[in-house]
This record gives sequence, C-alpha cells and structure tokens, in this order.
Amino acid sequence: MAMTIQMKALTPWIKGGFETGKYRNVFVEMGYQPDAVDAKLKEVFNDVFRGPNKVYFEVGDSLGYVSDIKNNDARTEGMSYGMMIAVQMNEKDIFDRLWRWSKKYMQHQSGSREGYFAWSCKTDGTHNAEGAASDGELYFITALIFASNRWGNDTGINYKAEAQHILNCIQPKEYTPEPRQGGFPGFGPQQDGPQKMYLIDPETQLITFTPDGFGQRFTDPSYHIPAFYEVWAKWADDGRSDYWMECAKKSREFLHKAINEKTGLNGDMSQYDGSEMQMPRFPGMPEPKEGEKPRRNGVNNFRYDSWRVPMNIALDYEWSCADGEWQRQYGEKIQNFFYSQGVNTFFDQYRTDGTIPEGDEILQAGGFKKLRHSIGLVATTAAASVMCSHDKSKEFVDALWNAKHEPFDDGYFDAYYDGLLRLFAFMHLSGNYRVIQR
Repeated sequence: MAMTIQMKALTPWIKGGFETGKYRNVFVEMGYQPDAVDAKLKEVFNDVFRGPNKVYFEVGDSLGYVSDIKNNDARTEGMSYGMMIAVQMNEKDIFDRLWRWSKKYMQHQSGSREGYFAWSCKTDGTHNAEGAASDGELYFITALIFASNRWGNDTGINYKAEAQHILNCIQPKEYTPEPRQGGFPGFGPQQDGPQKMYLIDPETQLITFTPDGFGQRFTDPSYHIPAFYEVWAKWADDGRSDYWMECAKKSREFLHKAINEKTGLNGDMSQYDGSEMQMPRFPGMPEPKEGEKPRRNGVNNFRYDSWRVPMNIALDYEWSCADGEWQRQYGEKIQNFFYSQGVNTFFDQYRTDGTIPEGDEILQAGGFKKLRHSIGLVATTAAASVMCSHDKSKEFVDALWNAKHEPFDDGYFDAYYDGLLRLFAFMHLSGNYRVIQR
C-alpha cells in the first residue's frame, strides 16, 4: 500500500485525551484508507472474540470467559483485558458476561482476600490458585469505571459500586498467611504472624507484583499504567483522588529507573527502586563466564510481560501526556533498538543490555522454549509509534498491518496473549483506545 504521508503528520501530540478528547489514527496518517482501517480493526476483533481461533467463550445466557488456550485456563489478565476491549468497542453484552463470570468464579467474597480475584481458574471456574496478580485488579477497576461512564449503573450491574468495592478492598488490611515451609530464594523465610495485604505498596505507592507477603516485595514494570490512576482519580469517587494522582506520578518516575537507558528494554520484574531483581542462581543454572554478570534465571530479561511496556507507555502518553518529553524519547529509543535487530526478524526475548539470552534464561511458552519473532511484540513496538516522529515508525506500523497471526512452522500458536496484544495495538493505532468520559 502506497505511503504518501509527510513527516509533519507524524509529529506526536503534546496534549492527551483527558484534556482534548481527541485521538490519532496513525494508520490513516500513514496513508491507509479509513474504510480499510475500520475493516481491519473489526477483523482483528473478530479473530479474538468470534473467529475460529477465538479465545472468548459464552456460557449459558449470561456468562462468558476469555481463555489462555495453550494453558487451558482463564486468567484475570485475559478477563480484565476482555472487559477493557469490550467497553472500548461498546460491546456491552460481552463486557457483562465477562464481569459476571469474574465475579462468580474469580472474586473472593469474604475472608482476607475479599474483593481480590483468583488469578487463574479452570474454564469451569475451579480455582487453580487463590492469590491475585495485581494487573488483573488494575484493569478490572478501570474497565468498570469506564463501563459506568459509558452505560450508567442502572442496567443490571452497578459498575461504579463494583469498582469502588475493589478499590476499598485493595487498601492495606491485616491477614495471617497460611503456613509455608522455608522461603523463596533471595527473599528469606516466610514471616510469622499477621501481615498486611495491599495492591499498592504503601511506602513507594507502586503496584505490587502480587498482593501477598512474597509478591509485595517487588513489582512488574508491565503493571505500570499511570493513566489508569488518573481515571480512578477523576471518576471513582472513592475519596482518594489526590492519592491516585500521586500514584500516577510515582509510577512514571519508576519507569524512568526501570528501563535501560541505551536500549529502552526493561526486565520482567523489578525492585521498587527500578533496579534489577536480586535473586540467586537457581539449581542447574550454568555458572557465568569470566567477566560476565550473572544472569540467573532470566527474571531481569526483557520477555513476555515486558512486551506490554511500550504499549502501556504509549497509552499513558495518549491519554495524559504528563510525561510526554521522556515518553517521546523512549518510543524512539526502543524502536531504534528493535530496528537494529531487524523490523521483521527481532527476537521476543533479550537481556536488557540488548544481548541474546541463552539456555534457562529463555522463558518457555506452550511447551516450547524458543526465541521467536512474536506478533505480540510486533504489536507493542508498533503501538509505540504514537510517540515517535522518526521514519522508522512507519516500518513498524506496516509490519503489524501485514503480519499474519498464524501458527509457526513447529506448530506453536498463541491465540490468547499474541491475539490480545495485537488487538490492543490496532485499537491504539486507529484511535480507538480512549478515555471514556462520564
């Protein structure tokens, strides 16, 4: 498709959607026809929710779930992503079905975990785990607030009340963990007696990896979406607006520290100060070569969770633009790195210094341990184009447009994670991932 765009059209905006109510259609700016963009977005949505490789399934008259097909489960990640997509696309029936399933099967209704969600369930609703993964709650709350703004609270579900309930439950509260033998390497033994449970670390005001005694000790850079806190501050009406705005500020400051200054890459997990996780080498891991910094088990590498960071920062830029100058520099920095690796050939896992991981550093998926050129990362690097003004951005966007979501030669196929990130990227680049105002 011919590209007739001039560079002026690629100049990133300096105000966000909270202020302007406007969103860029980067595809159209780059020469794609509006009708073709609309059709492509519908096609990608259909792939996820209605096509032969869909990951959304309806149950009876009122329930539905999103499944990580390769792991045969339903996760708070996918359920809350599905709800966010549904409210953005004005698919109320899908949204309501997903929320009802999440509340019925995933959300704890009493006890120390009240209000939190079991992060993984079998597709019949049986819990695979009781604990929460903090990004699920982050998305549930924001999607519910948007649903309240879009559809009101008197159509069968009081979306705002549901969001406020979660917001109240994630505040620090005391609990006594179940006995556990030993401790996790590098983090010491389990603490005895009552502990505090919280989604947001009270000291740093940063989101936890998991809201429990172990996962509260660190964070995940891909869980940081500062603009979501601004949504809470504006429309949750929970009496914590100033606190949530401060959380947004702290989250942006954290991202500056967690991202490699040269490559733009970040680790899968991080200390609250942005430094690498200090975890000892696990049994069976090879000794580091002479002069080489220990890589341990790869948690400090850029891999699956990390893929989301470029798109999350793009979202914060599009909606808030409160950190626009740094975000524009970041967008071009990370695209420059992947461009240096080949727009159509870069791998989906790297060390944060840009070198290639080896052996047990490589995180497996779907029974395969292999470096790939995954469409999920193709999608998020393309989404970063909303922040960029260099010519390279067009190549990333074209690569996403032309990429086929189909099985690899060895049979590996991820309809779930790759599919959802691909859909999010098309929403971003077509101007259809928006702040839904009241």
